[in-house]
Amino acid sequence: MTENAVARDKGTIDFDSINNLPIPVTRYFKHVLGDTQHLIKTATFKQTGQLRTSTASQSWPAFTASQIVMPLSKSFLWNAKVKMPLASHVRVLDSYISGAGSGRVSLLSCFVVASDANVTELNSGALHRYLAEAVWYPTALLPQSGVQWSAIDENSALATLTHNGTSVSLEFRFNESGEITGIYSDGRFGRFGGKYKKVAWQGRFDSYQEVEGMQVPQYGEVGWYDNDSLELVWKGNIVDAKYAFEKP
Repeated sequence: MTENAVARDKGTIDFDSINNLPIPVTRYFKHVLGDTQHLIKTATFKQTGQLRTSTASQSWPAFTASQIVMPLSKSFLWNAKVKMPLASHVRVLDSYISGAGSGRVSLLSCFVVASDANVTELNSGALHRYLAEAVWYPTALLPQSGVQWSAIDENSALATLTHNGTSVSLEFRFNESGEITGIYSDGRFGRFGGKYKKVAWQGRFDSYQEVEGMQVPQYGEVGWYDNDSLELVWKGNIVDAKYAFEKP
């Protein structure tokens, strides 16, 4: 996409400039973005769902979460409250800000039981998450926003994003309507048994609805591969989404 991909005077997307992208990517942008779409400045969400702490756990506690994303600076903050037995809870704070990933888990929102920040593997894993979740703030997937697209086949394409010296790639899968239905990485950094390692990672998205002129999925799920079997660890619904856009 050229520098004219976003009209500087209007702040809107020039759809003529996306026609040279892989076919499913062009179809996606034309399907999910409105004709006078502006770049997303901030996106805020409320989520409900279930998660588990590892692929071996049989427990799926419920969570509620709020998330704010600032696509122009490639930043997010996810604040989740996970229900635990005996009316207790665990607070989970995940973020990617100024190129640094951070994760903190605290019991009853007070007692920190796990914390890590700004290590190479965590930074990469957090940027991978940001790229995957861009289906909820889709102007972040535009080449104008730094994403480079390369073709795989008629229903999938590879997206690569580099930020603050960290580069990640993710396969996006599309249906014939132009919706992103899934993502896949053959190696995203995660923490397993107290150590970081790259593991194949996959997600699925569903239930697209129009929100402020854009088509965004209301349901998502992700998991890690364990012995060639996909083990889901997160299932969530968007129950509220609000956007602020760049001014024309």
